Amino acid sequence: MFKAKVRAALLALALPLLLNATHILKDDILKLEASKLINEIGDELFSKTGINGYVIATNEPFPVGFNLVEYSKKYEERMSKPYVLFIFAPRALITEEIEQRGRVGLIPSSDDLRSLYDYNDVRDAAVDVVSTKDKNSDEDKHNIGVIQAYSELAEGIAGSKGVELTKTIPNETRYFVWGLSVLVYIGSLLVLWLFVLRPLYIRIKHGRK
Repeated sequence: MFKAKVRAALLALALPLLLNATHILKDDILKLEASKLINEIGDELFSKTGINGYVIATNEPFPVGFNLVEYSKKYEERMSKPYVLFIFAPRALITEEIEQRGRVGLIPSSDDLRSLYDYNDVRDAAVDVVSTKDKNSDEDKHNIGVIQAYSELAEGIAGSKGVELTKTIPNETRYFVWGLSVLVYIGSLLVLWLFVLRPLYIRIKHGRK
């Protein structure tokens, strides 16, 4: 009888932990380290705001116009409200003409939650990483992109609630890409000046003389 009561007490204590044991509903992409970090961020987000952040990282080749909201309903029983679901689908088809792929979705459990984060910031956090041309493999980019976007989502929700998270990572990628874009723009202007505008200016100047 005593052992039964102990087991019941332990189960009662463990049940909330088991229900929130993972914030990843589907994973075709993530490495162990990435999954661990996402769950740590999700745990802290829930403990400080009461809002769950869930992730679906899938390699499913969704067709053009595929309804992610309808797709998310198959996971409803595994999610606790209030929540925001982040979907990362790098193989989802965007356009058939050029076979452009990759979709990001954010699905809140209520309209009120939409104001707690910026969809564009979360999307860009993932897209900027994936689209960057470097030596990282697609697998590594997908892992970094999911982590960065999920961290951005958590930061947005926490900031709206007036709390600070310690497990999230700074989104330095966005500033790196922005800085790189500025350098490319400056370089283009320099090339334009040296090879087009400057010779034209010299010819006009000498012609007037």
